[in-house]
Amino acid sequence: MLQTQTKKLLGVFAITMINVIAVDSLRTLPFSATFGSALIFYYAFAALIFFLPVAFISAELATAWPNKGGIYVWVREAFGERWGFVVIWLQWIYNIVWYPTILAFIAGTVAYLVQPSLAENKFFMLGTILATLWAATIVNFYGIKLSSLVSTIGALLGTLIPMLIIIALGAAWIGLGRPLQIHFTSDQLIPNLTTFDNMSFLLAVLFGLVGVEVSASHADEVAQPGYVFPRAIFYSAVIILSSLVLSSLSIAIVVPQKSLNVVTGLIQAFGLFFESYGMSWMLPVTALFMVIGGIAGVATWIIGPTKGLLVAALDGSMPPVFGKVNKHGSPVVILLMQGAICTVLCSVFLFMPSVSSSYWLLTAMTAQLAMLMYVLFFIAAIYLRYSKPHVARSYRVPFGNVGIWLFGSMGIFACIGAIILGFVPPASINVGNLATYELLLAGGVIAFCLPPFLIYNYKKAEWKPVSDESLAFDSAQ
Repeated sequence: MLQTQTKKLLGVFAITMINVIAVDSLRTLPFSATFGSALIFYYAFAALIFFLPVAFISAELATAWPNKGGIYVWVREAFGERWGFVVIWLQWIYNIVWYPTILAFIAGTVAYLVQPSLAENKFFMLGTILATLWAATIVNFYGIKLSSLVSTIGALLGTLIPMLIIIALGAAWIGLGRPLQIHFTSDQLIPNLTTFDNMSFLLAVLFGLVGVEVSASHADEVAQPGYVFPRAIFYSAVIILSSLVLSSLSIAIVVPQKSLNVVTGLIQAFGLFFESYGMSWMLPVTALFMVIGGIAGVATWIIGPTKGLLVAALDGSMPPVFGKVNKHGSPVVILLMQGAICTVLCSVFLFMPSVSSSYWLLTAMTAQLAMLMYVLFFIAAIYLRYSKPHVARSYRVPFGNVGIWLFGSMGIFACIGAIILGFVPPASINVGNLATYELLLAGGVIAFCLPPFLIYNYKKAEWKPVSDESLAFDSAQ
């Protein structure tokens, strides 16, 4: 594919903000709050073995191969088109499986405002989820300018502001000497790692830290990547980890663990805080911000992963129909296909014992697919250091070849451990028959991993690569 000249516009602040918006999410806060004060340990552990390795390695690969396409390009450079297609498929499909969970978070927030019991009403939740999904899909038919505007406004109003509010409320709660539902003693801060069932929530913590590699796909827009990326990684790591830990702790100190709902836990905490402070009028305002942020996040991620799959289609790895874009440059066929798949996935809310169990099943499946993608990412990074050592890298992982093996190995082991943990549901969530749960989880993961291999095996000669000029022409029609 022909390359186009890109202006070098992004600096440390811009890359830091891209990382923060990509990773920070309200959805994972109730999960991590279930750990109590031990969540500090779990986030530090997850950052060490997963978040930092992904950040360091993606920064190196982005400066070596600053092409659009990110992880698809990196794995393709290492192992060829087949595995490049597999990894971009995994990135795309895990986001599709993720959509129902963030949509359930939005629906649960709406339900809590109308009638909290509706958060466990399967039909209300399913209807709200599908309406939001297709509204966000339609928004993306009108191009990146509109979805970018929605994303920027939504990230500010719907994620960062609620996080700052919940942190401030938690700090005030502690400062006023109100009773705490958790304690910060040494035995509480260091968890009991002998109980395996609740360790499964660590899967949600790990998944809550995915996405930092997204900013690396903008490497061709950074003037001094060797200077920008290390600093942006440091600043974004501090902001992301601080905001997630402090927000989760604010939930944990006020909501009793036994009544903490993994779908509506954040709005539960807001409700208790505002009622205690005599500010109940703030609850609907905050909930509205959360709904806006959730919808903005969905609108952003609905279009984001389709870009990588579009690149694969334009490279000739998929039937040409998937490379079609409308006059706004949106890949409508891919958008419609992922909307249809997501609609089918949402039916799980009707068949699992509860909304919470459906939410967990989809969360575990999403995380496992994501971890498989990252396994390929880490292996490719190690391989590229040796197979293409002369490709210029303006930023390299610390400690040379030892560093790439250290961070790459930690990342691989973290991913494999997370995949195993997914098959052990949390003790606090009733998933019904364990064998059925594990069968659904394993069957779903296998079913979603097979298509890229089947598509590539039946690849036809007429699936020819499309030039950037052809894409630009189609977009202008």
